[in-house]
Amino acid sequence: MASEIAHPLSLAVNGRDYFWPSQTTVIICFDGCDPAYLDAARKRNAIPAIDRMARDGFASLALAAMPTFTNPNNVSIVCGVPPAVHGVSGNFYLDRTTGEEIMMVDATPMRAPTILATFANAGAKVVAITAKDKLCKALGHQLDGVAFSAEKAHSCTIAENGIEDVTGLVGRETPELYSADLSLFVLDAGIRLLETQPTDLMYLSLSDYVQHKHAPNASEAIAFMREVDQRIERLMASGAVVGIVADHGMNDMAADHGEPNVLYLGDVLDAKYGPGTTRVICPITDPFVRHHGAMGGFVRVHLLAPHLDPDAVASFIRSLPGVALALSRDQACERFELPEDREGDLAIVAEKGTAIGARAEDHDLSQLAGERLRSHGGLAEQEVPFLLSHPITPQHQAELGVAPLRNFDIFAVALNCLRT
Repeated sequence: MASEIAHPLSLAVNGRDYFWPSQTTVIICFDGCDPAYLDAARKRNAIPAIDRMARDGFASLALAAMPTFTNPNNVSIVCGVPPAVHGVSGNFYLDRTTGEEIMMVDATPMRAPTILATFANAGAKVVAITAKDKLCKALGHQLDGVAFSAEKAHSCTIAENGIEDVTGLVGRETPELYSADLSLFVLDAGIRLLETQPTDLMYLSLSDYVQHKHAPNASEAIAFMREVDQRIERLMASGAVVGIVADHGMNDMAADHGEPNVLYLGDVLDAKYGPGTTRVICPITDPFVRHHGAMGGFVRVHLLAPHLDPDAVASFIRSLPGVALALSRDQACERFELPEDREGDLAIVAEKGTAIGARAEDHDLSQLAGERLRSHGGLAEQEVPFLLSHPITPQHQAELGVAPLRNFDIFAVALNCLRT
C-alpha cells in the first residue's frame, strides 16, 4: 500500500512533470529482456501474468538509450531523460581531460537528479533494489529511502541502505553473483517490502546473467521467465501498478562453429595507422566480464595522433566487415543524445551478430567458459518491451502512438497516463 501523507500534486524532474502516485507503483528494469524472450516464453505458456499485463493493461515496444548498455539505460530510466542530460553514456569511459579510464561504480558521473530521489525528498516512501551493486549508488543517488543490491544483501545497514537484515526479510542467504537467483532475489525482496511497509515508488533492476548465457528458446531461459512471471503475479496481486521495461535487448555474437564473432578494432587500427595512434574504449566493460568478455556492439575510438583525420579514419572503419556505423563525435551526440565531453572522436556501432573489441590481448575469452558470446550495445539491441499492468487513457494511447516510446518514458506513463 502507498503511504498516506500530504503531498504535492506533481513534481518536476529534469524538465518533465510526474503526478504523485495514487497507488503503489513498481517499475521493473528487466535487464537484457529482448522481446524474443517474451515471445519464446509465451509460446510455452510460461508467462501468464505478463500476458495478462499485455492483454488488460498496456503493451508496446520502446527504444532503449544508446549505447544499449546497463548503466546508461538504468540511469536514463530513473532520471526520465537521455544520457545527454544525465551524463552517463557507458559503464566505462575515457576522461578526455586526464586520459584516465574510468569504470562507473558509483554516482560520480551523474549530472541530473533521479525521479526516485525527488519523490523521496518530497516525502514519498521510495525503494530501489538492484541485482548488481555497481548500480546501487547511482540509483540510490541522494535518495532518502531504501536502496540496496542483492549482491550485498548480507551487509546492508540502516545508515548506508535504509534497511538491515535483508536476508532475514527475504528468508534466504545472499545469492550467487553469477546466477539467475540474483534477479529473483531482487523481486522477492521487493515483494516482502510491499508486504511489510508502506511504499509509494519502487524500482527493481534485475541482472542479465540468464540472457547472456542462454538463448530465448533454451529450457533454462524459459524456466527463468516462468520464475520471474510468478513473482510479477505476486506484485500485481498486492494491488500495485506494475511496469516492465528493459535496459537493452540481447543477441548472439558467435560464429557458426561457436567462437565469438569479434572485430578487434584496436588491432586493425594499430596495423593501419601504427601502435599508439588510437585508443579503442569498450564502454560495456564492467566488473561482470564473465557475462560478455567486455565485448559488445558499440565502442568509442579516441584519436591520439594529431595527423589523423577523423573523417578518413571513420571512412576506413566503415569499410570493415561487421561495422554498421562509424560516426563523428558530433554525429553520435546528435543522433543518440549523448554528452559531448564523454564521447570519443568516433563512435562505432556493430552490425547485428558482430561484437567489437579493442585488441585481442585486452579480452580474456576464457571468461566465457566455452559459452557462445551473447551481448548487446548496438542498434540491434535497442528495441525492448514496455508493459504496464493497468490500461492508459485513450487520449494518452493516441499521443503515445505519434512518436516512438523510449524505455525512459516508463515512469511518466505509469504515473501520468493511467485510467482512473
